[in-house]
Amino acid sequence: MANELTNRFNDLMNSGDEFFSNVGRSLFNFDDSFKSLKSDIKETDTDYTVAIDVPGIDKKDITIDFKDGVLTVNAKRDSFSDKSDSQGNILSSERSYGRFSRQYSFPNVDKDKISAKSENGVLTITLPKTEEEISNTSHIQID
Repeated sequence: MANELTNRFNDLMNSGDEFFSNVGRSLFNFDDSFKSLKSDIKETDTDYTVAIDVPGIDKKDITIDFKDGVLTVNAKRDSFSDKSDSQGNILSSERSYGRFSRQYSFPNVDKDKISAKSENGVLTITLPKTEEEISNTSHIQID
């Protein structure tokens, strides 16, 4: 049904103006791309580094755990309201809120030396390597 409404809206508003052709897509298509916690992972001889986009999320709302070779990152962003006018009419809303989680598997990590920092909407986690695999649980604080 949403696709049919989007197509109808786009047909009605398709006057060659890019603004109107995109409004229907924004109103009727739901993009959950933020919920996947997009990340980059880098490996060197000495460590792994994970950089995760966490725009608009306070570090107090992020938890990081490492257990049995699995790094788990949980985040939440509370809902918000946009008072664009007195009746709350919003033409487009692309911001996401809710709970988000991601897991990564890393062998041979020194869990006691894992560090994390959050800066400018990017969470960076550094996982130093060890010679042997260790299977313990550790909670990591964000600086």
